[in-house]
Amino acid sequence: MTMYINFEDNLFILNVRIRMIRDLLRLDPDPGLFLERTVDDMEFIDKALEFLTGNLKENTRLFDRDREFDNLSNIEWQFSQLLLEFAKDSSPLSPAKFPQIRDRIFRLKDSGAARRKTIDEAVVPAEQTRTEPMVSSAELNELFREF
Repeated sequence: MTMYINFEDNLFILNVRIRMIRDLLRLDPDPGLFLERTVDDMEFIDKALEFLTGNLKENTRLFDRDREFDNLSNIEWQFSQLLLEFAKDSSPLSPAKFPQIRDRIFRLKDSGAARRKTIDEAVVPAEQTRTEPMVSSAELNELFREF
């Protein structure tokens, strides 16, 4: 049984969650309340992006696949920016202040880099798709000659 995945809605939801965490980092959250939950949320985003990347890579017949890869790539970039902001020493929940989360943050960065590579390899460059016409000029001429 094939499962339908609404990439657009899922990516929108992930983007909202990323923005929520970025907003949290602009405040002064209590680490006792928010540190573990925030890292857990980022791990959830990481797993969701992993799932969507794998599904999109396998689904070679999806209409607008390249557009979905572009959207996925954009969310992946947003997530990488979040991780950079989170890891800054000035971040209220920085791994420098809370070394117990350092390894988890590094794993998130590594898995994001691997996904970006997968996305880059899966997308067919536009110039490559245009190099061979679907119908040759001779065939077009023959088709138009009949009209």
